[in-house]
Amino acid sequence: MPVSTSSVVSVVIVNFRGTDDTLECVARLNDVDWPAAQLEILIVENGSGDDSTARLTATLGEQENVTIIVSDENLGFTGGSNLGARRARGEYVAFLNNDSKPGTGWIREALAQFNVSPKVAAVGSKVLDWDGKAIDFVQGSLTWFGMGYKDRVTEIDTGEFDTPRDLLFGTGSALFVRKSVFLEVGGFDERLFMFYDDVDLGWRLNILGYRVRFAPASVVYHKHHGSMKSFGEYREMYLLERNALMLMFKNLGDESLSKFLPGALALLARRAVAKSGLDSESFDIRRFVGAADEFDRDTPVAKDTVAGLFALDQFVKELPSLQETRDDLQARRTKTDADVFRLFGDILKPLFGDPYYLEGFRNIVDAFEIEEHTQRRRVLVITGDAIGAKMAGPAMRAWKISEALSEHNDVRLLTWNVANRSSDTFEVERVRLQNEHEMRQHEKWADVIVFQGHALHHFQTLKRSTKIMVADLYDPMHLEQLEQGREWGLAQWKNQVASATEVLNEQLLRADFFLCASERQRLFWLGQLAGLGRINPENYAADENLEKLIAIAPFGMDSTPPVHERRAIRGVVDGIGEDDKVVIWGGGIYNWFDTMTLVRAIALLAERRPDVRLFFLGVAHPNPDVPEMAIVAKTRELAARLGVAGKNVFFNEQWVQLEDRQNYLLEADAGVSTHYDHIETTFSFRTRILDYMWAGLPIVTTRGDSFGDLVGAEGMGVSVAERDVEALADALETVLYDPAAIASSREAVTRVAQDFTWEKALAPLVEFCKDPWVAPDRSDDAPDGSVGRKVRAASALTAEEKFHRIANSRHGIRRDVALARHYVTHGGGIDVLRDKVKNRLATTRASKYGK
Repeated sequence: MPVSTSSVVSVVIVNFRGTDDTLECVARLNDVDWPAAQLEILIVENGSGDDSTARLTATLGEQENVTIIVSDENLGFTGGSNLGARRARGEYVAFLNNDSKPGTGWIREALAQFNVSPKVAAVGSKVLDWDGKAIDFVQGSLTWFGMGYKDRVTEIDTGEFDTPRDLLFGTGSALFVRKSVFLEVGGFDERLFMFYDDVDLGWRLNILGYRVRFAPASVVYHKHHGSMKSFGEYREMYLLERNALMLMFKNLGDESLSKFLPGALALLARRAVAKSGLDSESFDIRRFVGAADEFDRDTPVAKDTVAGLFALDQFVKELPSLQETRDDLQARRTKTDADVFRLFGDILKPLFGDPYYLEGFRNIVDAFEIEEHTQRRRVLVITGDAIGAKMAGPAMRAWKISEALSEHNDVRLLTWNVANRSSDTFEVERVRLQNEHEMRQHEKWADVIVFQGHALHHFQTLKRSTKIMVADLYDPMHLEQLEQGREWGLAQWKNQVASATEVLNEQLLRADFFLCASERQRLFWLGQLAGLGRINPENYAADENLEKLIAIAPFGMDSTPPVHERRAIRGVVDGIGEDDKVVIWGGGIYNWFDTMTLVRAIALLAERRPDVRLFFLGVAHPNPDVPEMAIVAKTRELAARLGVAGKNVFFNEQWVQLEDRQNYLLEADAGVSTHYDHIETTFSFRTRILDYMWAGLPIVTTRGDSFGDLVGAEGMGVSVAERDVEALADALETVLYDPAAIASSREAVTRVAQDFTWEKALAPLVEFCKDPWVAPDRSDDAPDGSVGRKVRAASALTAEEKFHRIANSRHGIRRDVALARHYVTHGGGIDVLRDKVKNRLATTRASKYGK
């Protein structure tokens, strides 16, 4: 990820009686890989009361990029850091402990994480000990009672935490922030003075809708002197206890605060007594025996114990100002507590091992139902596509669904295909096809199951599940099979369509909630649902518009604009130069696309515009189960026969990785998608159009599908009639060579693209999973029993339906015998059976929604 070195970075170092360390830290900053002109160093001399100011000035006063800021009083880490940040001129402010030394790539690697999203407001570095062996900070966690802690401290760094990810907070000893956001949210809370100030900042940023990232390649080495020892450890305990209560009161939502704060106060008392070793029952009236010392008002108590009482008293003192802060913060928050609990780590960690304390801890957690309140809903997302660096449409959609749902839920993405990609916000796992034992473990874990494709068909566990289910119907694959199956002969064609229809009917009868890609699709699926008896009084009584039964959740695009990171086409592909006009075909080549007319149009246009280039982005599908379709060979042959192969028409033989596709798109001048006018087209949703919109490309497409009509209506390019070579060539010429048309198309694309972000596309599913429901006609209250019984009682099964019920509901020898009997009986005999075996893998369809 490229990082611009034009950004000014202001490093704030707070000095309190540690001048030797501070001078060494500044010297080490000279070794950081960042232009000196873009590096500002601000040293805050924080009321040390010694010769620190004189020494710092004498040594650093002449260094051009160093500014020494002197405070007459000790403002604490919070006040000192804020003072430095207010004086900083950089776009980014980095807080660095004075007893630290940054690694060479400290700044560059941290700033790279800001490029992940405009919402990233802070980045925490990896912090190791001075020798670079043991962990000081790789992950921060927070308990329900407000006390933060660092995970795996002092363990040897094995590289386990070398993946960038979102955090609740980064350590203040090496923390980067966007200055504008830092000041907007109020910086560090100076009431805290020190301790948990970084926890508080990260928590606030998260609930206000920002993100905190961990940059493992941004490394800092820390001496970690433990300076509080000179002030007394009881003072540290006082600050920790007080600040934990402050953090809770400010940042928790009303419902969580009503549970957590009483529990935290009770736990504070139990912790204080446990630390003292005293018997809290000693004042019980039943213990009174009249001894002389029982009238003595003085009882020796450790300062660690009194620290908790004093902390509580000072928390009470600060309540008026804390209430003002809370009111403002809660009014502006955009994330719920449940949204950020996933970042808390082990929220139930006791942090103290005394047996008496632990007994009280368990009592409090149970009495106030702390654990139940912190649990998030569990959503299982299932796809049959390969999850990896190269992903086709179904896998990409499942991935984005998992990302969107992981904000509010614990999510597990499951595939029976390849799974070699990981996420820091949800789990990714693989299950073996038709392995019921493995699937049973996942089904048992889940509260809600979201699935696509053949998932329900392949696993009896899912068919028998009583969990809430969401069927993703964005792919009307029975219509797809009408086109794909043409090349297999009538008998096989019929079987493919019938099989896909049966798979979909099974989903339509079972699921509680459905997703589709467009209004056209919604009307289509409502018709099929009606035919299966799902448009019934129970569902209608619950929602007359049936929006609680089926919602539009199309494919989306990233809200973050693409960034060009490397050369991909121009000057890389032999035959495509810097000044050529490049038209990109942004995905695979499948039978339902009209690539033949497109190649002819390019050949025609090349006669008058020889610099036109058509680039097919992907030929080999990333899903190994999807075979190459006949249209690929036909397209190659036509390009060769017309003399444009390798001259004006180019084929990229490998599927492009997800994170690399923007490099291809941004080197194109226009995007194209052509198809035939048939029923599959009417209800399709060509997601490659979204990639063109994401890259801001003018678009040429065939009319007839949702996007084809939208392109024409909104002026995002040109939509043409099917199979019209001359009209297609003219349209391509317009979006490639007409400056006014190009500018107008790009403006329209930018405007319309705002309505197709993943956040908007998946909003109905996100809302459903916040409060999921069983479909009324599937609930125990439905008067006529299960949907399946009602529908099947309405009409008798045909012989074909009986066959498919057997074939689709069994595995093993009985199923194979049934298949053989059917093919021999219904025409085609052994030849059809052989073709069925040969093409069986093709039932896992090649999705037109692939890139």
